[in-house]
Amino acid sequence: MDPIVPTPVADQLFGQVEIELDHEGGTLRVSGGGMPTVEIRRSPDTEVATHVPIGTRDPARLTLLVDGVEETLRPAKGFLSRRSYRVEVVSAARDCRYVLVPNSSDTSRLRRDKRRLGVFTSAGDGKVSAEWENGERRSTAAPEPYDAAVGYALAAAYGTGAESMWHEALDAVTELWP
Repeated sequence: MDPIVPTPVADQLFGQVEIELDHEGGTLRVSGGGMPTVEIRRSPDTEVATHVPIGTRDPARLTLLVDGVEETLRPAKGFLSRRSYRVEVVSAARDCRYVLVPNSSDTSRLRRDKRRLGVFTSAGDGKVSAEWENGERRSTAAPEPYDAAVGYALAAAYGTGAESMWHEALDAVTELWP
C-alpha cells in the first residue's frame, strides 16, 4: 500500500498546513501552521460511502480529536438542501459550536457560534483552500488557530459546496424530458 503523502496548503494567516487524507483507511490528519493537530477517524467496520472523503456521514462511526482531546462531531445526512450537508462540531474544550455549511455549489462557510470565520473550498481530494474573514463586521470573527484547524479538517473530510434544491429538481426534470 502506498504511503499517504501530505497535501501542503499555504494559508494566508497560518502558514504551512499539512493535510493527510486516507479515504481507504478512514483517517484524516491536519497539522502545522501553528494550529492544533486535528484527526478524524472512521471506525474500521464501517460501510464506506465513496462520495464522502472520510467515508461516512454517520456520527456513531467517527471520532474527532483536537490535540488528542475528543470533541463531538455531527455531520448531517446530506440529502436535498444545502443545509442538509452541514457538519457541526461541539467543542467542550472551547465552549463553542462550529458549523461548516455549503453556501454555493463549490464552497462552504465556517461559523463559530453564528459568527462567520471564512469560506472553504475542497473537491474532497484532500486539497483545501480558505478565505478568512477579518472580524471587522459584527457578524464576523477573526479566525484563531483552533478555528482554522477544525475548518480545514471538516472541509477535507466532507468536501465543500452543494447544489441548491431547485437546481437539483431542475436537473431531475430535464433528465426526464425527451
